[in-house]
Amino acid sequence: MTQDTLATWHELVRTRNARGLDALLSDQVVFHSPVVHTPQRGKAVTTQYLSAAFAVFFNPSFRYVREVVGARDAVLEFQVEIEGIVVNGVDMIQWDETGHVVDFKVMIRPLKAINLIHQKMAAMLQANQ
Repeated sequence: MTQDTLATWHELVRTRNARGLDALLSDQVVFHSPVVHTPQRGKAVTTQYLSAAFAVFFNPSFRYVREVVGARDAVLEFQVEIEGIVVNGVDMIQWDETGHVVDFKVMIRPLKAINLIHQKMAAMLQANQ
């Protein structure tokens, strides 16, 4: 069964439903963090990172401000305010023919936002181990 990847992703974001990631991610998904140099491979580690991101990023100020969509990929620009810092970034998502995400890359700016996100994500990941 093929799923509408972007519609599913937007629904997970809207409902803050990290549990829905299991059905969205490929077993071989690769996650590229804005603060970790090495790509993270596999559904379990990607779910761990994205679940932490749900807690850190998805507050009431989070919104996607632009989308560039291809046949099996998309770039979603977002903006969110966290602790008084405006974070601007992009989610770059690629999916396979069945609609399962195979590559997820996050890029953020400015530097003080990266530092804040690094601190908050590290705390979330540490707490979930």
